[in-house]
Amino acid sequence: MAEKRDYYEVLGVAKTATADEIKSAYRKLAMKYHPDRNPGDKAAEEKFKEAAEAYDVLHDPDKRQRYDQFGHQAFANGQGGGYGPGGMSMDDIFSAFGDLFGGRGGGFGGFEDFFGGGRQQRRPDPNAPQCGDDLTYRLDIEFDEAVFGSRREIDLTLPAACPDCGGTGAVPGSKRVTCRACGGRGVVIAGGGFFQVRQTCPHCGGEGTVVEKPCRRCGGSGQAPTRRKIEVSIPAGVSHGSRIRCSGQGGGGLRGGPNGDLYVQLAVKPSEIFDRDGQNLYVEIPVSPVTAALGGVVTVPTPEGDAQLKIPPGTPNGKVFRLRGKGVPSLRGGMPGDLDARIVLETPGNLDRRQREALESLKLGASNFPESQRFASKAAIFSAHREKMKRK
Repeated sequence: MAEKRDYYEVLGVAKTATADEIKSAYRKLAMKYHPDRNPGDKAAEEKFKEAAEAYDVLHDPDKRQRYDQFGHQAFANGQGGGYGPGGMSMDDIFSAFGDLFGGRGGGFGGFEDFFGGGRQQRRPDPNAPQCGDDLTYRLDIEFDEAVFGSRREIDLTLPAACPDCGGTGAVPGSKRVTCRACGGRGVVIAGGGFFQVRQTCPHCGGEGTVVEKPCRRCGGSGQAPTRRKIEVSIPAGVSHGSRIRCSGQGGGGLRGGPNGDLYVQLAVKPSEIFDRDGQNLYVEIPVSPVTAALGGVVTVPTPEGDAQLKIPPGTPNGKVFRLRGKGVPSLRGGMPGDLDARIVLETPGNLDRRQREALESLKLGASNFPESQRFASKAAIFSAHREKMKRK
């Protein structure tokens, strides 16, 4: 008789393989060589039995330890596993399948567990109340509404319990009957042999029963579109993407079940003057060169009202002044964010002859523009380096 192959070699795994790796390898071989997929193929049947024998030893920690120590001799003469010269019987094989698939004997329910189908669970009572669906509605709001808060009324058409049948889907006085397509099981089975596909019955939706006389208004669904006006309270400080939950304002329940919830997702339009980052606001304030040079007061809009910002003489372009606590209110009742006001010098335009002459008469020199001087100095250094590199 031919010598048995190494069990690790049979499954195609290393001797350090984990239990999950051993199980995965056996699964692939079992699917490949199962007799139902290879009818009449004796070679495939032998490989199937060989893989089952290897798995039965290697998936058991005690047997695996003995096999690693003594090899096939550990189970010679019927010691420990009964794997004598004839190998495993078909009963032994299905016993191994039972361990793998969740129960002795290798029943069909065990196969479902192994291949991801799961055991058939008890179906819910088709006549029991069912909660309505949660729904989401996008609401566009102005930037000011997000900052200050507001109240909005939205007009929606939502699924609600059919008023004619009370959400049962059946004509009053009629009843639900066993689904003929699935025989009341709620599932239909396609294929045969080892590979069978279980699908939710498309006729009854998995409930196992169907309405004897469907309601004409809702067509048996138990729901009918209903127009509804809902008032939404928008708190101050919400941001783009915030969701507001309107409890019990979603899809209608079935057979007396409660309504689902409505989630209003806010889409905040951009502001014409502010940029926002969380609770902080950013605004650019145009300032004349005279005010920047001599100093003065500029008006800065804030959520609390206009603020008067004092600008010191010689304020440069781009200078940022932080107004603490003048940003967006906190949703949780904490301190508001800050507001950063950035000074932007505005070059005078539309000058008449007298204004141009007045500017020219100022006789401003280089010392009046220190930033220009610093830039000119850095540019000169760069130019010198450039010429030096060209000569190399």
